[in-house]
Amino acid sequence: MTGNQPKHKKDLTRRKVVVAGAGAAVAVGAGGTLAASGAFAGETSTSAAASSSSTASEACYKLTSETTEGPYYIDADKLRQDITEDKEGIPLTLRLKVIDSETCKPITDAAVDIWHCDALGVYSGYESSSTGGGTAPTDAPSGTPSGTPTGEPPSGAPTGGGVHQEPTDDERYLRGTWKTDKHGQVTFRTVFPGWYRGRCVHIHTKVHVNGEWTDAGYEGGNTCHTGQFFFDEESVLASAEVEPYSTSTTERTTLTEDTIYDQSGTTGGLLKLKYNKKNIAKGVIGSLTMGVDPEATNDNN
Repeated sequence: MTGNQPKHKKDLTRRKVVVAGAGAAVAVGAGGTLAASGAFAGETSTSAAASSSSTASEACYKLTSETTEGPYYIDADKLRQDITEDKEGIPLTLRLKVIDSETCKPITDAAVDIWHCDALGVYSGYESSSTGGGTAPTDAPSGTPSGTPTGEPPSGAPTGGGVHQEPTDDERYLRGTWKTDKHGQVTFRTVFPGWYRGRCVHIHTKVHVNGEWTDAGYEGGNTCHTGQFFFDEESVLASAEVEPYSTSTTERTTLTEDTIYDQSGTTGGLLKLKYNKKNIAKGVIGSLTMGVDPEATNDNN
C-alpha cells in the first residue's frame, strides 16, 4: 500500500494479512491453498451436513444489514480460525455462512474478518482507549437518537463515534481472518464478548470478495459487507453470572437500547445461539447466514 492513498483505495488494492505463527493450525501453500489441521476440539466435520442441505432447497435471504465499522478495525488481522490467544471467557464457536443474497448461492473463497472486545470490554490494539470499566466510547454514529447513553468520552477516544482510530499497541487478540469453503462456510473459535459503555454485546465483521488468496494472504477485490453480530438478552444475562464477566461494573446497554442494531433479527445480525441453559460456561455455538451483494462496496468506515 502507498501511504498517500485513501483508506478505501488501500483496501481495494491490497489487504495485508499476517499468517499465524508457529503452533497455529494453518498453512498457506503454493497458489494460496489454505489448510487447517482439523476441526476444533470436540467438534466434528460439518461437510456432510452442508452437502445434505443443497443451495437449491435453501430459502433466499434478504441482504444482511450494513453497520458502522466502528473505531477499532485493523486491516492487518491474522489469518487464523482460533482468535482466542488464551483470553479468559466463555468459549464461543462462531459458524458463519456467506451467500449471494440474489441467487442464494454460497460464496466461496471470501475473506471474512471478525473482531471484538474481550470479556471486560477491551479491544486489542486499543487497550489504552478501550479500557472497559465504563470508560470505553460508544461507536454509534454521530447524531444518535435521544436516549443514547451520554457522558464525555475518555481522553484520546474518538469523538465521531464510528471514526477510525489508529492502533495504540501491538496486541491482536480476538481478531482474525479466514476463508469460506465451497459451501460458503467459515468457522471461528473465540470467547463470548463482554460489553462497554454505550453498546450492547456484539462482534464486528467484514466480508471481502473478488480478490485473490496468495502466499501473502488476501489481495485486491472489494469489501462487500461490513456488519455486526448480536446476542440475545437471555444469553448475555447468563454470561454476566460467569467470571470474568461478573466482575464488570460497567453499565450495560441492552439489545433493544442499542443504537446500531436495527431490531430486525437475523437480517440485522442477531446470532442463533446454542448452549446449555443451566451452564453457559461450558460454551456457546453461534451461527448466522449472511446475505451479501458481491458486487457492492460497503466499507462503512
